[in-house]
Amino acid sequence: MAVYLALKEVWRNKGRFLLIASVVALITVLVLFIAALSEGLASANREYIEKLNGELLVFQEGAQLSTTASRIGRDRIAAIRRVGGVADAGQVGFASVKIVPPDGSKEFDASLIGVEPGRPGEPPVLEGTQIERSSASDVIIDAGVVARIGAKVGDMIRVKVTQGTDEEFYDLRVAGITDRRQYFFQPAIFAPLLTWDKIRPQGADANRQGELITNIAVVKLQDPTTLQETAAAIETDVTKVEAVNRKTAWEAIPGYAAQQSTLTTQQFFTFFIGVLVVGGFFQIQTLQKVAQIGMLKAIGMSNWTVGWSAIVQIVTVNAIGVMIGAVGTLALVANFPVTVPIQLTGSAALATVVALLAIGPLGGIVSVFALLRIEPLRALGMAQ
Repeated sequence: MAVYLALKEVWRNKGRFLLIASVVALITVLVLFIAALSEGLASANREYIEKLNGELLVFQEGAQLSTTASRIGRDRIAAIRRVGGVADAGQVGFASVKIVPPDGSKEFDASLIGVEPGRPGEPPVLEGTQIERSSASDVIIDAGVVARIGAKVGDMIRVKVTQGTDEEFYDLRVAGITDRRQYFFQPAIFAPLLTWDKIRPQGADANRQGELITNIAVVKLQDPTTLQETAAAIETDVTKVEAVNRKTAWEAIPGYAAQQSTLTTQQFFTFFIGVLVVGGFFQIQTLQKVAQIGMLKAIGMSNWTVGWSAIVQIVTVNAIGVMIGAVGTLALVANFPVTVPIQLTGSAALATVVALLAIGPLGGIVSVFALLRIEPLRALGMAQ
């Protein structure tokens, strides 16, 4: 009886309940969009580090885990490889360049990442081949570069850098394509270390003699379960270095923690607003039908039936709104350009939808209690 009464009222007052569902749908779009933006920004910041084929990252001591401030030379890389428990270590350097699209469209920034061929730090390719020589002009590009300029294996891409006071252009051949591995909001180009050292932006008086200096080392362990012990051994056996796991490294990226906490706070307040809005709508709905509820109670309907009818109504309308909002958000996210950092993962979407399904009953609980307190005679205006 409760389900029948609830759905019958929804059907007979489609316009009123569609308005409530529309508000829930808009709240759903807002919450899911913030979740997608949060995941997209986080991923654009950490994607390369998160997907590294090594368990530890080694920074210069005192650099506060900053890839731009850290400096690691070949001598220390060799010392790290000799530490017990280390299977291999790769030297990695970071720089920023501009890619010049072949169609003459606007240049865009990309991360130029120097890696050692065949060692940790070099990404696996989905198409084409790995980098074979340390001084080759062959590079691996990620899916973000492909999405922007449509490059294929064997194509030449042109990059622009500033060296001294001059702009220099370099042509690089695409040897392989990997999945999306952005770093610091930029699509990535992976070049051999010597090529990276030649191309990267630097001052006019840069000294290219001596050992090759890069930013970090990526360490692959013989046994991943010994991560903490091996990190401590590296810091003990190799001077002036700090070893951390991947998660610690990406959480230390400047602005990452503040950005995520800001977006999480926005999500929380959006949920809170949703509870208030849904609760307000159903409270108004309750006040409008006090007389009808009083009549039903006067002819024998129990509080149990009245309460369950209200709950079924709230859950149904809320679920319709969440469904409309979720479908709308998926369509919206799918049509955003690749330059916008929006990424809606299945786990994040599911958790958000489940939470949104809970805000309806939570927001409407006040109206349910109001219905249970209605006195038939008072509602019908017959009480003295």
